[in-house]
Amino acid sequence: MWSGLPIAYLSLGSNLGDREDYLRQAIAKLSAHCEIKVLNTSAVYQTEAVGYEEQADFLNLVVEIESSLKPIELLDFTQEIENQLDRTREIRWGPRTIDIDIILFGQEEINSPRLTIPHPRFHKRAFVLVPLAELTKEVIYQGWTAAELLAGLEAGDQGVEEYKNSL
Repeated sequence: MWSGLPIAYLSLGSNLGDREDYLRQAIAKLSAHCEIKVLNTSAVYQTEAVGYEEQADFLNLVVEIESSLKPIELLDFTQEIENQLDRTREIRWGPRTIDIDIILFGQEEINSPRLTIPHPRFHKRAFVLVPLAELTKEVIYQGWTAAELLAGLEAGDQGVEEYKNSL
């Protein structure tokens, strides 16, 4: 069933409560889905908040999956996980127990009201590019690898450090 299915990359982040446990639970829920195979998980990185900055630091990682789900079905499932883990949406880019974004889904390009793939800001965010570069050396966006995109960011846009504990 798994051979030849699209590879997708998901960015997970948490900055409320037991951040490590929320990340762990989200990965477990992804793994438990019969149409998702978790292939690899990056290290965990601690990052400063982006957008709304009056909040605690995030723990972030990227998960590489293979899935027979359509992109919108994957979005529905990731939002279901967020709801199960008490995610609320009170402030844009505000604090959250868990955030799951679909960064890339095979070669798909989608621009709909509910879903944009590739994720519209991933190539400007070190907290996505650092763990993504750890998982893939492939060209992923407009002829660039994640490492090349990361190298193009301003030093002030980084704010990412490897977290001392791994999941």
